[in-house]
Amino acid sequence: MTAGIILLVFGFVILSGSALLAICWAAKSGQFSNITEGAASIFDQDEPVGVPTDRFPVKNSQ
Repeated sequence: MTAGIILLVFGFVILSGSALLAICWAAKSGQFSNITEGAASIFDQDEPVGVPTDRFPVKNSQ
C-alpha cells in the first residue's frame, strides 16, 4: 500500500516536472510570441476569421 502511494506521488512529480519543462521550453523558443497569428492561420481565404462555416453532420432520414 505504501509503495503504491510512493509510486503515485513519484509519477505525479515526474509528470508535473515534464509539463513545467515543456512550458518553459515553449516560452524560451518563442512559441507564445504571437498567439493570434497562429490561431488565424487555420483559416483560408474562403473562411473569414471568426465566422464559423462548418456544420454538424445531420443523419439522413431514409
